[in-house]
Amino acid sequence: MDWGIHLPHLGRQVDRKTLMGFAKEAERLGCHSGWVSDHVCWPAEIASKYPYTDDGSFQPSPDMGWLDPISTLTFVAACTEKLRLGTTVLILPYRMPVQTAKQIASLDVMSDGRAILGVGVGWMAEEAAVLGMPWDKRGKRSDEQLEIFRRLFTDAEPEFDGEYYSFPKVGFEPKPVQKPLPIWVGGSTPVAFRRVAKFGHAFHAAFQPRQEIVDAWSAIQRECEAIGRDPAELSLSLRIYLDPAQAMQKSKSIGGSKDEMLETIAACREIGISHLLLDPVARGGVPGRLDALRAFMEDIAPAVGG
Repeated sequence: MDWGIHLPHLGRQVDRKTLMGFAKEAERLGCHSGWVSDHVCWPAEIASKYPYTDDGSFQPSPDMGWLDPISTLTFVAACTEKLRLGTTVLILPYRMPVQTAKQIASLDVMSDGRAILGVGVGWMAEEAAVLGMPWDKRGKRSDEQLEIFRRLFTDAEPEFDGEYYSFPKVGFEPKPVQKPLPIWVGGSTPVAFRRVAKFGHAFHAAFQPRQEIVDAWSAIQRECEAIGRDPAELSLSLRIYLDPAQAMQKSKSIGGSKDEMLETIAACREIGISHLLLDPVARGGVPGRLDALRAFMEDIAPAVGG
């Protein structure tokens, strides 16, 4: 099992020293990867429903900080050596594809091949509107972006002529170090599952009950077979809360006693999950979350094995 950790790039304690110390300690503890989420701003009124809460609510405090994801990972790349660097997830409809490809390729080069491009189509129409980006057909737009990334990252003289984006032959250097650069696709719809099969190297689920993940994974495997792709080429990842203070929950968190945590992890492995992105929930701000991670990596992770 690989262990990812959500980095402290959001909240009320967002600064250079905190982020650097957390990332270095996560690497020392043996974490496989560090991850950042993607939001740019908070519209005062949000009618869109957040897909990962029971009531669809998502209303951060107006004074909560949230660092840019790609800039944050570039900073973390400079102060770590082995930690993989992922987005959970980068919202493709918020961005123009060629510029985004340049940022991702640059991150992979400057990190010596440690980037993981986690992608999604987003859920907050109001935020896209503030950014001046279209929200209609965002799934098809995102698919075109992923095809553009493939061409820019691999072709000597990439060009593209699609329904939503187009550009003539261009020079695009340097390419990412990783060939191919890993793309982890999030989402919970049939269209997202097709996107995983066509473009992904992993399905990156988030806060979903295990039965939903089982059903999604089966659907993705069928989509792979439909296009002649070997499903074994894909891996399965889950973002999950690490909440030691809470009793074991079978859906969204790892918590409770050591035995309860190990039981939850074993159930995840049983359905094919090979990467768990831990999102710590603990009192005491960032130091408290780091203590929770330290306890997990020193006591729970060694008992799980490889």
